[in-house]
Amino acid sequence: MTAPRRSLWLHPAAKPLLLLVLLLPLARLSWGAFNDGLGANPAEALIRGTGDWTMRMLWLTLAITPLRELIKQPALARFRRMIGVTTFCYACIHLLCYAWLDMGLEPGDILKDIAKRPFILMGFSAWLLLLPLAATSFNRAIKALGAKRWQALHKGVYAISLIALGHFIWMRAGKQLFGEPAIYGAVLALLLGWRLWRRWRAPPR
Repeated sequence: MTAPRRSLWLHPAAKPLLLLVLLLPLARLSWGAFNDGLGANPAEALIRGTGDWTMRMLWLTLAITPLRELIKQPALARFRRMIGVTTFCYACIHLLCYAWLDMGLEPGDILKDIAKRPFILMGFSAWLLLLPLAATSFNRAIKALGAKRWQALHKGVYAISLIALGHFIWMRAGKQLFGEPAIYGAVLALLLGWRLWRRWRAPPR
């Protein structure tokens, strides 16, 4: 009798390979920055690029649960935490690019800009809300908080995704560019809508 075939998602190399893929956009942006390959405004390209990839990573984190059910691969859940932490790292780099390249790392100017421009406030709020999720993304935190409280805290990712989308839409609204935000909004609507549909269909406990 032959042994059951092991899922590729459980292979020891799966996580390192996925992490490498997740870091490729950052490597590409860094290469472009050091080799004058980001166009006429490299600072804006870095800020926009890291922001776009933060949202894509966040959407990917939200996509893990429906995807693993759709393709019947429960092992995909083991990547969710790593993608979530990578999302936070991209968010930190995005914030750093804004604070450094746009604001010259001047705390007073940064605080004034956050207070003055609502879309900056929304982006900063999303980053602040990501902080406790990143800080509790390890096993000790789950044990310390308890599984129910930990899950309740990490459900905040849904609110964060909506705030991040609002930040993106508001930022693009200044230039009347709504095509890309509409795509991100449609994908997020599918991801959150699937969760609502699944909860509605779940039998009462």
